[in-house]
Amino acid sequence: MGNSFGTLLRISTWGESHGGGIGVVIDGCPPRLPLAAEDIQFELDRRRPGQSDITTPRKESDTATIVSGVYEGLTLGTPIAIYVPNGDHRPEAYAEMKDKFRPSHADFTYQSKFGIRNHEGGGRSSARETIGRVAAGAIARKILFLAGQVEIQAYVTRIHDIEAKITTFPSLEAVEANPVRCPDPEAAEAMAERIRAVRADGDSIGGCIECRVRNLPVGLGVPVFDRIEADLAKAMLSLPATKGFEIGSGFAGTHLKGSEHNDIFIEKEGQVGTATNRSGGVQGGITNGEEIIFRVAFKPTATLIQKQATVDSDGKETELMGRGRHDPCVLPRAVPIVEAMAALVLTDHWMRHSAQCQTFDFKS
Repeated sequence: MGNSFGTLLRISTWGESHGGGIGVVIDGCPPRLPLAAEDIQFELDRRRPGQSDITTPRKESDTATIVSGVYEGLTLGTPIAIYVPNGDHRPEAYAEMKDKFRPSHADFTYQSKFGIRNHEGGGRSSARETIGRVAAGAIARKILFLAGQVEIQAYVTRIHDIEAKITTFPSLEAVEANPVRCPDPEAAEAMAERIRAVRADGDSIGGCIECRVRNLPVGLGVPVFDRIEADLAKAMLSLPATKGFEIGSGFAGTHLKGSEHNDIFIEKEGQVGTATNRSGGVQGGITNGEEIIFRVAFKPTATLIQKQATVDSDGKETELMGRGRHDPCVLPRAVPIVEAMAALVLTDHWMRHSAQCQTFDFKS
């Protein structure tokens, strides 16, 4: 329960951080979609640990195997199962955490809810679970691109108090040009130095990721409860370490008057468009054809390599210093995860829109 996501394109992820592996089952993928393991591996390589000196040193190849649902390079329309084994196990680093709760981590809440937990690496609460989301998102991205040349690009806009200046839709090459995944080179260098400094102190920092989507059709989204921004918010806030979501002008829009905030409709290349995009590409919960622009806030990593006060499973006060291998800042590796969840939401909504509004022909 709680491990599946989507309506017509539905995924279910499984696996723990230090278990045998991580996997995902994708149900509802259209048949005859060209799909190879390489399509999935490209995105997994962007998410995997050990990419640089500012991420966790855990060494995993994160090699994906397509177990079912694909034949001779084409999807069958049946469930697609993808499996990624875990290789670099070091459970001894988590021995102390079996009975002690990490501050701000899911240790206490998982133990309280289920009465049992896999303490090695955080088990199911670990960000390693997102492997399944990224694998499924790679398929959704391919559907979107083949259907309408839809492009999705996320990037880091802030680390701690260092802000980047990004005003246009950046290229993948610009985002991937540095380990922070920030297309502002000057800000990226400062961000990387800040992460290294914090890591040397055994501490952690958070920040913000922005995501843009362009070339979406008008009309995706379902009022009232399944608005595009509502489903995007749920998708993003389901990611580990997320603490906030905003779309378009977001909270900054509350400082404006309506006359300042409204997006005026204009003619754009023979179609209806808007002069500004404070709505972030969504009005009334439905896409309006402009770029979708949203931001996701990530908190500092909870596991610190320094002593912190806590309690044990008996409620006794004690101290705990994190060991093992952890990201001092999750944002660089979270970029492809944000993109994957956006792709899953938008593909599912496009399929739902097509089913409701385009399938039936009422002409007599």
